[in-house]
Amino acid sequence: MKLANRISRISVSKTMAVMEAALKLREQGLDVVDFGPGEPDFPTPENIKQAGIRAIEGDFTKYTAIGGIKELKKAIVEKHARDFGSKYDLPECIVNFGGKHALFNVFSSVVDEGEDVVIPTPYWVTFADIARFVNANPVFVHTTESEGFRLTADLLERSLTPRTRMVVVNSPNNPSGAVLDDEEFGRIGKLCRDRDIYLLSDECYSHFLYDGRKPFSIAGHQELKSHVIIAGSVSKTYAMTGWRIGYVLAMPEIVQSCVKLQSHSTSNPTSISQKAALEALSGPQQSVGVMLAEYAKRRKFVVDRLRAIPGVRCAEPGGAFYAYPNISAAFGRGGIRDSVDFSARLLEKAHVAVTPGEAFGTTDHVRISYATSMELLDKGLNRIREFMAGL
Repeated sequence: MKLANRISRISVSKTMAVMEAALKLREQGLDVVDFGPGEPDFPTPENIKQAGIRAIEGDFTKYTAIGGIKELKKAIVEKHARDFGSKYDLPECIVNFGGKHALFNVFSSVVDEGEDVVIPTPYWVTFADIARFVNANPVFVHTTESEGFRLTADLLERSLTPRTRMVVVNSPNNPSGAVLDDEEFGRIGKLCRDRDIYLLSDECYSHFLYDGRKPFSIAGHQELKSHVIIAGSVSKTYAMTGWRIGYVLAMPEIVQSCVKLQSHSTSNPTSISQKAALEALSGPQQSVGVMLAEYAKRRKFVVDRLRAIPGVRCAEPGGAFYAYPNISAAFGRGGIRDSVDFSARLLEKAHVAVTPGEAFGTTDHVRISYATSMELLDKGLNRIREFMAGL
């Protein structure tokens, strides 16, 4: 069967493939510890769920404005201003079906065929495939484990060319948990503005920072606004992954282009979810602190245990809820050649699911999500230690 060329340029998300492989083993009755999912294990807070229920009971189930209801857009720009010092108006905001949809709309609206999109490694799997889908060229900037996988302006500048249209930054980073230094982020923003390049900042994990770090957004540098595009989401911050609400903050021309595309693809985000997101952003925020405190405890547990495994190295994650250990000491042992082999063998023999680093643009690592219980973390890490010892 002949399919469109554009679909052949992308692959099925490798993180989703890990979830499916773990599910198949579970269906066979096996006890699988799954460190693959990138979603909170907490329930959606009760006040948010009740807002969704009230929307249903109030028959708020019809079409809304394509770019989202006015009240939700107002809540987004006001909370972003409070948290980060940004200054956006309602025409500079669009509500989408989650963070992925926000990114897809942005890429489709501002990147032309043949242009370059610069993506630091390790990177979230979807960035590169969306670039390929719009027939752009993903250009990878390789950050180093020894520097905590943090991008710098000097490192970025060496990858810019006259074809560069956009730079994508994800801080805190999925999969490494790396967090850019605030001043360095500002230098990156200034570099992009001076070279007339868009800076797309994925702020999905912006409120999950450790060691007293305060949330930061490059949009707080209002002098860079003309070249900054923010992609945000309520999915991780409020444990609302299935509600599917994201947003874009950008110059009105970019937002209107996203609205145009959305009008012919998804139309408005789900009405019920919009009301729930409105409550998430404008209601009590205690749940965020509760989740962060638990993630901080899990982070220390996971990193300490990984570092205690002979041959395993692990950079300190500064944010998000992932560890990204270097497991290359296993290569050449037990028929393992790379992190793909390691992950497949670990799932087959030890029944622990992790995501191979190849999904994120590196070769020596695997991603471990600690968005799961301490009991499962303990069980899974014991299995990894035993697996490594048995190679």
